[in-house]
Amino acid sequence: MNQRVCKKFVALGARTGILLVALSFSLFAQGKNPIILIPGLSGSELRNKITNERIWFKAVKSKSEDLRLPILADVTKMHDDLVASDILREVKIGIFPGIDVYGGFIRAMETRAGYHEEKWETPSDGGYQDSLYVFAYDWRLDNVENARLLVRQVEALKRKFKKPDLKFDIVAHSMGGLISRYAAMYGDADLPTGNRKPQPTWAGARDFDRIVLLGTPNEGSALSLSSLLNGYAVGNIRIDLPFVQDSSKFMVFTIPAAYQLLPAPDTLRAFDDKLEPISIDIYDPKVWSKYGWNVIDDKKFTSRFNDAEQKIAPAYFEAALNRARRLHEALAAADGKSGGVSFYVVGADCGTAPDSLVLVHDGKGDKWKTLFNPKAFTRSDGAKVSFEDLKKILIAPGDGIVTKRSLEAATQSEKTGLRSIVGSESDKFICEEHNKLAANVRIQDYIIGILNGKGTAAKADKEK
Repeated sequence: MNQRVCKKFVALGARTGILLVALSFSLFAQGKNPIILIPGLSGSELRNKITNERIWFKAVKSKSEDLRLPILADVTKMHDDLVASDILREVKIGIFPGIDVYGGFIRAMETRAGYHEEKWETPSDGGYQDSLYVFAYDWRLDNVENARLLVRQVEALKRKFKKPDLKFDIVAHSMGGLISRYAAMYGDADLPTGNRKPQPTWAGARDFDRIVLLGTPNEGSALSLSSLLNGYAVGNIRIDLPFVQDSSKFMVFTIPAAYQLLPAPDTLRAFDDKLEPISIDIYDPKVWSKYGWNVIDDKKFTSRFNDAEQKIAPAYFEAALNRARRLHEALAAADGKSGGVSFYVVGADCGTAPDSLVLVHDGKGDKWKTLFNPKAFTRSDGAKVSFEDLKKILIAPGDGIVTKRSLEAATQSEKTGLRSIVGSESDKFICEEHNKLAANVRIQDYIIGILNGKGTAAKADKEK
């Protein structure tokens, strides 16, 4: 080979090497999946779409609006003039310092993970990578309705970017995890009608890659039943409404999402006054009337609702319970399969959370008292039941709101003999309170690691 030819080969090799290096840099420079932050119950601000007045969150209750929804027999059609305008980033009450809700998490994603926040309606040209979208939703509404809204918004973005294969990662707090699970399993499909059993299609797998479930009550919560019986409260009872004004049980009665946070079928732990387990179907309206739980039977009900609402109330109540049951059945229908979506469970088990209830017959007529928190009492036969005895069965490891067994869907896994797609040996527990999970720096760093591909997914069959 002569010198001239050798020089040509050297030059060609150099150019090829430069191209390979450039190609490798371009591959590594590809951005990360866009992520969606989904808040939990009460985690989105609500405004009047006509006046733009902020109704939730407000330290002082609005005189012109309340949070009650107009009750209908079809819970998917229950809407009013309130719309979700943003997630709650911080709340401030009077002279007290502001309390971080989700603002700190967003800042962490921006400053420590390299994401930038985008708007659904007006994304930038680079909004398909290294971007963060917040999914603000009306948390009072049916969760399936909100899951379908999420899917439609994602697919609209993909059309805008002309990227049909684009996938999003999700970080979902609390009830937001139920929304994301349904969206992944069923896409933009409603619950099946009649007696048809739900069959997951995993239609959402074309839109979602990794889903982080942060403190999600995958088997519901006994605290939700307490709220439907007693109303959301402040003070010593910790609830999944951050830093709230008082909300009566009559308001909670009108919120479909509250029923969908009830313990999933066959997961409620209930005991009689002898602390013996009893079986209760909390999705049967007759059970609610038997134990004095049904708000419709309350003497004050007629003064809180007009004639038309009173007439439709029984049909609404039955429909709300039935739809909640069917939602839990749809989410449990995965049969150990994850449809190609990776699930990661992150939460806390260093504290406690309400896990069951005790029913005590008060001996006066046919009245019952329902206990969610340990409080010593004397049975009708004179025997005393101590605080410690009640604590053993009423309280379980958790984050103050959600128990560990609900987070991991442990009871359903036990009953079916199938490993849950949302619970495995790879679950991560970091000590924190439920409403502060998203603001915890250690949790933020762990989630950043997941989004960077360093986590181990809680999945049964990623390949399917």
